[in-house]
Amino acid sequence: MNEQTLRALLEEIKTGSLGIEDAVARMRGLPFEDLDYAKVDHHRSIRCGAPEVIYSEGKTVDQVLGIVDRIINSGENVLATRASREQFDAVSAHEPRAVYHAAARTITVRQREASPASGVIAVVSGGTSDEPVAEEARVTAEFMDQNVATYYDVGVAGIHRLLAHRDALQSANVVIVVAGMEGALPSVVGGLVAAPVIAVPTSVGYGASFGGVAALLAMLNSCASGVTVVNIDNGFAAGYTAALINRVGARAHGGDRGVAEAH
Repeated sequence: MNEQTLRALLEEIKTGSLGIEDAVARMRGLPFEDLDYAKVDHHRSIRCGAPEVIYSEGKTVDQVLGIVDRIINSGENVLATRASREQFDAVSAHEPRAVYHAAARTITVRQREASPASGVIAVVSGGTSDEPVAEEARVTAEFMDQNVATYYDVGVAGIHRLLAHRDALQSANVVIVVAGMEGALPSVVGGLVAAPVIAVPTSVGYGASFGGVAALLAMLNSCASGVTVVNIDNGFAAGYTAALINRVGARAHGGDRGVAEAH
């Protein structure tokens, strides 16, 4: 249940068009619903402005399907991350509106109309091999009603490719930078823009990259101001955080998109 739905329910009670018993029946699954293997948080949208997101890796097909079903029944949009094709096939057989984003490994189901935010979130990737993580960030931000522009394969090995997009990057409200190898790209971008930069290290690279640890440490030690870092391969966290930053900025400028749907 999101804030809009809750307000509508309370208005029905206020006007007398909905009885107390019927209202209790509607709210019986709140604030969470216990499925034995998962406790689905139906109040998260009211608290945080975004419904619960399903981390699919490690869950069985039936578990993912069960959680998706309960979120759909609550009226919320659905985002499942790190989802397999097998999990998607089961969900889509049950819910034809489901969409699989293969590169991002995400499943989305949109039930509520989007309320597009003002401003743009830019997603930048160092190389094509970083694209799956960048796509996870993009899908997450777009699911949270953000406008996203992507600039892929613009790493420091060919810096002219990045500089060709300098004006567009400087106009973004938030910039997500996804890179592996030595992880230098966020520092370069941080020196070009006035917006917050969210750095995402990836596990892409040869042996000495230590599965993304080299990029992580480089980003944590960035000399560019305004660069913050999420965990290795965590495009979801970057997209979610960028959306929250952009929402706060919109409210500060009088364009409160507030508790629109998300994920």
